[in-house]
Amino acid sequence: MNLRLDGETRLYVIVGDPIAQVKSPALLSENLNTRGTNGLVVPIHVSAENIVEFVTSLRGAQNVDGVVFTVPHKQAGLALCDRPSVRAVFAGSVNVMHRAADGLWVGDNTDGQGYLDGAAAKGFEIAGKRALLVGVGGAGAAIAYEILNRGADFLAIHELNTERRDAIIERLAEKFPGKVGIGSADPTGFDFIGNATPVGMRDGDPLPVQADKLLAQQFVADAITKPEITPLLQAARAKGCNTMPGLGMFNAQADILVDSLLGQRAT
Repeated sequence: MNLRLDGETRLYVIVGDPIAQVKSPALLSENLNTRGTNGLVVPIHVSAENIVEFVTSLRGAQNVDGVVFTVPHKQAGLALCDRPSVRAVFAGSVNVMHRAADGLWVGDNTDGQGYLDGAAAKGFEIAGKRALLVGVGGAGAAIAYEILNRGADFLAIHELNTERRDAIIERLAEKFPGKVGIGSADPTGFDFIGNATPVGMRDGDPLPVQADKLLAQQFVADAITKPEITPLLQAARAKGCNTMPGLGMFNAQADILVDSLLGQRAT
């Protein structure tokens, strides 16, 4: 990576608490550089109680053109964004925003786009298919929206927090009537099975779905990046399923994030 760093460098920050585990600054900086942009993505450790003050102060930094929000600041990002996308409003969070020509922050939530683009890169298109999604937390809500926004025939949601599940289903049903309902851990009858929970990160975690009922023609995706091949994906591959690990989402999202930071993606 041959980055420039001088007085003309445009800065983009990625904020989180903690931040040491974040691996994307180098990848995003390289992506910017490849596109001919003299830009650098800088990781900054900001606590929840300081995030509003910090991001507000960036309005006066004229060479800071964008912000990436990671855990736990995505929900706060929505309130700090002047013009959030429909996706971001639905998900209740913003994970990226750029400074528009008028100086206002334009934001989006790219989690769902990254998840579905990652699946598409593995040969699966969601349009016209039946999908089961496990988990509709921060990223899961964005993924649920994107599944239906890209033309899925039906989405079933399995979420242990039934209040959150029902609230998401109600909101989705307003925009996509007849296309969403309550799911379970049984993957029978679905073309696409997606995990958007942290279940599978720790040894001894249960499987998020009944993997013994998986069939070879089904596509199984996971949002977890470590381990790269989760127990769910191991079980799915043993059944002959095509799969997408969390790194597929991560890699697809890198391009989307840079598009968003540069204001080159429609919101």
